[in-house]
Amino acid sequence: MARKKFGTAAAIALCTALAGVTLVGCSDSDPDAESAPETEATTEAPAGDADEELLTGPRTITVGEYSVNVSCSGTPVDGRPTVVLLHGGGDDLLTMADFQEALSAEGRVCSYDRLGAGGSDQPAGPQDFDDTSEVLDGVLAQVAGDEGAVLAGHSMGGLIAARYAPDHQDRVAGLVLLDATPPTQVGDLTNRIPESATGPAAEVRAQTLAIFEGQNPEQLVFTDGEVRSAGDIPVRVVQHGVQYLGEVPEYGAGLEEDWTAGQEQWLALSSDSELSTAENSGHYIHVEAPDVAADAVNEVAGLATAG
Repeated sequence: MARKKFGTAAAIALCTALAGVTLVGCSDSDPDAESAPETEATTEAPAGDADEELLTGPRTITVGEYSVNVSCSGTPVDGRPTVVLLHGGGDDLLTMADFQEALSAEGRVCSYDRLGAGGSDQPAGPQDFDDTSEVLDGVLAQVAGDEGAVLAGHSMGGLIAARYAPDHQDRVAGLVLLDATPPTQVGDLTNRIPESATGPAAEVRAQTLAIFEGQNPEQLVFTDGEVRSAGDIPVRVVQHGVQYLGEVPEYGAGLEEDWTAGQEQWLALSSDSELSTAENSGHYIHVEAPDVAADAVNEVAGLATAG
């Protein structure tokens, strides 16, 4: 049987998944991006405690000097934390819309566009994880008030949520990481695919490292970091089952091993953490296996409520 051709489009998709974000100038890798509905007109909401005005629907809030696009839906349930969704890099909150709608049947759910994404402002310059945490902190203050929220992040959104939680344990009641970018992804990639690599693997390496260095819509510069504890909050890590990284010639199997090892590292976030696999899903678990993703979120929200 002839070997399947590995072209530029495949390289872009794989480097997007590896980094959790799209290279500036490359097309979006989300499988449903072209069919995503246009966002509705938003209204400005002043900064303030969530109790002052319950944000619903698409809104624009002010966080520091920036305008941030948010969307909230569902009816609050007494004792159940607000769920906040964090999209992957190169995406926006519209890619979470169907998933958010499904989750809203159980309680209040919000999503937001990070700086450089969707309807939010562009960042003033390169960002680091302290910057993304500052914006997330401001969003949570307005959509969840003083109550802890359940953060559910896909890909780079999961990485940002996991980096945020240990330093903001009063803000985070639980975590769900949907094929989150591993905590040591920069080192994993450079160790797995050497600088001497050629062909498609070299293309994947170069494009992914460019993303790590800030050539992405959010201008986020990636740095590896040790996984720190966020206490005993419920944490559910869900990884892909369809071995899409294996498509990289020569290095694919190793990339899959590294990704799985990275998901296992996230278990150090909490003494109450579990890892599972969405057997029939690739990278976009909330799109390809929404029931699996929703079960994880609802389990964590339920445990956080009971706690």
